[in-house]
Amino acid sequence: MVRRATARTCRAALIALAATCLSLSLAAQWPAPESIDLDAVYRIKEEGLQRSKVMETASYLTDVYGPRLTGSPNFRDAASWAQKTLGEWGLAHVHMESWPFGRAWQNQRFVALAVSPQAYPLLGAPVAWTPGTRGPVSGEAVLAVIQSERDFETWRGRLRGKFVLTAPVRQVPARFEPLGRRFTDSDLVDLSKQPAARGRGGPPPGGGSQQEFLKKRAQFFVDEGVAAVLLPSVAGDGGTFFAQSVPEASREPAGPPVPPEVVLAIEHYGRLARTLDRADELVMLGAHFDSWQAGTGATDNAAGVAVMMEAMRVLKATGLKLRRTVRLGLWGGEEEGFIGSRAYVREHFANPDTMELKADHAKFSVYFNLDNGTGAIRGIYLQGNEAVAPIFQSWMEPFKNLGMTTTAIRAVGGTDHLSFDAVGLPGFQFIQDPVEYDSRTHHSNQDVYERLQPDDLMRNAVIVASFALGAANRADKLPRKPLPKPRPR
Repeated sequence: MVRRATARTCRAALIALAATCLSLSLAAQWPAPESIDLDAVYRIKEEGLQRSKVMETASYLTDVYGPRLTGSPNFRDAASWAQKTLGEWGLAHVHMESWPFGRAWQNQRFVALAVSPQAYPLLGAPVAWTPGTRGPVSGEAVLAVIQSERDFETWRGRLRGKFVLTAPVRQVPARFEPLGRRFTDSDLVDLSKQPAARGRGGPPPGGGSQQEFLKKRAQFFVDEGVAAVLLPSVAGDGGTFFAQSVPEASREPAGPPVPPEVVLAIEHYGRLARTLDRADELVMLGAHFDSWQAGTGATDNAAGVAVMMEAMRVLKATGLKLRRTVRLGLWGGEEEGFIGSRAYVREHFANPDTMELKADHAKFSVYFNLDNGTGAIRGIYLQGNEAVAPIFQSWMEPFKNLGMTTTAIRAVGGTDHLSFDAVGLPGFQFIQDPVEYDSRTHHSNQDVYERLQPDDLMRNAVIVASFALGAANRADKLPRKPLPKPRPR
């Protein structure tokens, strides 16, 4: 019994000794705890928290010398100030060392304003290493989304002196999280963990070819003589925009030329783009320009042409702001079967033989035609489009005292509005008093200037201008009838 007890005790002692040795072996691998000079830490805290100069330094770097683009005069001035300041603080061997970088660049002055249809400032900044405009410049803006070399021909010859918006408007979602935050305890725990292994990164597919295209596009803009290229900020909202450089803007002195480029806050870029998109929508006025040979073509149809031209002049002279483009078409070949207006519609909007629609078909709002002699406008034919009746009735209200009171649901033929109606575009002819038209002047030797009624023509121009204004500035395009079926010749 004694021997067995002794044996068990020895084994327990050996196990305990082995465990003790193992513990000592592991503990020996950790370094000794670092000593901390708490007095020194106290002095650092006192100096840094009670007599700090960090905000004074930051103010010099930003308010006095900022921004500090690499290689810019501001960068050099800020570096000289930092060298001088560090020396004044007693630091030794403070010096600067240089290395090759490229040309210097600095934004000396930038102001941008939209002036039409409403005046407002544009929030943005030039892209680094793009050229300046050599003084104030003004011009029209145009939305030209050029995404491939095939688009060059579409815009060639159309951009000189223009401010070119190059991208569609991105969505700006609402923000429900704070823009700034601090790490939580759980965030810090996650950061302390070993991250998962990741595959090797690399440039996105096609990155090189995209950069080459951007350089070709920049050269295209230079060759076309644009005033400037306007870019939307790729991120940010609420007036925050991000302006850096772009791949096509080289900092090398011998780099390829680029146009002036400006990044705008997304809200201002969006307002410009939407205005241009709305201006890209179209309201048209028209009358046929040709006549027959017996008279001088006065009531058929110099009267209509003169009224439509006068309506355009009135809109321009009054300076009224138009949200859509108002265009005037004066057609040839109407007397031979609407040849001019049909060709125009086929070229720009749709082919009635196949009903194959072109891009501008969707941007078209309405066409108003005048071709019933010199008589006063008394109403408008709705061409079977009942949805426009309340719209036209509201627009007629100010002209009831001039005798314009009637909307006729019927369709009327015989003139150029039919070319538009044939492809599903809203086209309308005004109702006019038939002053001597069929009885005396239509296609006769008496179709001369003396048969024109001046008061009627003046009033007609005012009515047409008002209808054009209403169509140009209403929130939506005018309602359409269903698309007609193809009509092969």
